[in-house]
Amino acid sequence: MRLISLQENLKRGLNTVGHITTKNINLPILNNILIRAEKGNIELISTNLEIGVTQQLRGKIEEDGEFTVDSKLITEYVSLLKGDEKVKLELVNDGLKVECGGYKTKIKGEASKEFPLIPVISKKSYYRCPLLEFRKSLASVVFAVSSNENRAELTGVLFSFNEKNLSLVATDSYRLAEKIVASSFFNEDESSEEAQHKLIVPAKTAQELLRILNNWEEGDPGEDDFIKIYLSDNQIMFSFDSVELISRLINGQYPDYKQIIPTKNQTEVVVNRQELIRAIKAAALFSKTGINDVALKFSKNKTTISSYSGISGESKIEISSEVNGEDNEITINFRYLLDGLNNIEGQVVRIGLLNSNTPCLIKPEKNDDYLYIVMPIRQ
Repeated sequence: MRLISLQENLKRGLNTVGHITTKNINLPILNNILIRAEKGNIELISTNLEIGVTQQLRGKIEEDGEFTVDSKLITEYVSLLKGDEKVKLELVNDGLKVECGGYKTKIKGEASKEFPLIPVISKKSYYRCPLLEFRKSLASVVFAVSSNENRAELTGVLFSFNEKNLSLVATDSYRLAEKIVASSFFNEDESSEEAQHKLIVPAKTAQELLRILNNWEEGDPGEDDFIKIYLSDNQIMFSFDSVELISRLINGQYPDYKQIIPTKNQTEVVVNRQELIRAIKAAALFSKTGINDVALKFSKNKTTISSYSGISGESKIEISSEVNGEDNEITINFRYLLDGLNNIEGQVVRIGLLNSNTPCLIKPEKNDDYLYIVMPIRQ
């Protein structure tokens, strides 16, 4: 194997794929990145057996071949080379020779035959979403995923596809976030395959995908860019630009979350989002440690946010708001509340409440593509 690539392209590719490599005593090659040059393509590949990432790399191939080297070592070394210079990689005996300007080194590695195979998914049918919108949508729900492994189905994000929309849902039983993003279904076979699927994507996969999307530099996504999503029985693959991320899915039945979305409210509140966030943060300074409780009271033309701690003191803040219906109040975990408010776009939010023992529903003022539900703290 012998190839040449610009340092900035190689550095970007290594940073994209190298993050998921893991220390594994039983399979140490998982700490390596596979560099493959064949059929005119240069690929950087990594896997932790649950997620696999492949990055197509720009460059010139002088001789086909493949080899694996320690992810951290090669990434840190290449990052120290000059950004505008060419890097030459050449397989020599049991090592990878790296040359760039006056820098010359040889990194020992392992033959690629022990490197785990990355699953292959058919690309004949797929869903497509606007990339920027998908990135924002996924980020607006993934924080609500459960970390409790006892209910595996809640440790992932529910993806519900139909012909026009993708619904993303995450919950940990204490709060729930749902975001709807436009999607399209394409089927090159023109078969009768349905454009409806429900599947659970692990939170670690969603977080890794967001990390890659947020760190993407060259060809930064624009309004006309899309992400393609391919499915198989137990795998999902996300493809954009020159990157492919493939992951296993979580087996299990996602709970029927629609049942807990309030359909009736006795009180509806319209309030400035930033004012509410600031008031909650101020009141939260006096919430009880470990409970994180703040009380929200809705009455004519105002919302009162209060908290009390026998140790630190108490706080009461009043902000103007439009309150329709009956006076009402709820005690809530301020951290959960802030998570939702920080992920709602727009300056104004709508809050719906039936009573102090039912979930609080929060939405943007002018659209229904996002909703956030927080369970009350029962007194």
